[in-house]
Amino acid sequence: MAAPLFEDDSKHAYPRDYLGPGTAILEGFALQYEAFIQNALLEIAGQSPFRHMTTPGGFRMSVAMTNCGALGWVTDRKGYRYDSLDPDTGSPWPAMPALFLKLAQRSASEAGFPEFVPEGCLINRYEPGAKLSLHQDKDELDFTAPIVSVSFGLPAMFLFGGDQRSDKTVRIPVVHGDVLVWGGPARMRYHGVMPLKNGVHPLFGGHRYNLTFRKAR
Repeated sequence: MAAPLFEDDSKHAYPRDYLGPGTAILEGFALQYEAFIQNALLEIAGQSPFRHMTTPGGFRMSVAMTNCGALGWVTDRKGYRYDSLDPDTGSPWPAMPALFLKLAQRSASEAGFPEFVPEGCLINRYEPGAKLSLHQDKDELDFTAPIVSVSFGLPAMFLFGGDQRSDKTVRIPVVHGDVLVWGGPARMRYHGVMPLKNGVHPLFGGHRYNLTFRKAR
């Protein structure tokens, strides 16, 4: 019998604020959107394909990325920033689908942030072995708005730390349809994703897709 992907992946129920004030883990909250999300991702990637961006230090990121919305997050030798144009195509990023916006706002409201209006959605595509090192979302000008993170496809182990990189992290298994929200006193906490394990999801194949909604300005 194969070992489970996570020690506790058969049951994980978290109360609101499990990760502290300003946080919420909304299990399965996005499941009703899965078919629409799958089709929307194909359309978005058709206009602005996934790519492995490079950090200012020259490191090629293991996670493939694209964006939709008025502003997209990019990184290259020039630095981390938001841009209204896709640097690979020279065209504006694909418009954010109305249902993306609805999902983001419903999730934020459920977590206690009813006024959330994201300007962009960074879409990360993980393949087995891909990871995201501990970091803060600090390229935005407005830190009063929360971060809304939606997971589809293969399960992953999300790391959530404190305000300092050296602070202890909590491991949270996130599965298809889960939504994490953090803002207010938790807005600048470090977070990351452990290397993705092999697997096949019935809708999203051998990948995990993460939609991260942000207000940049």
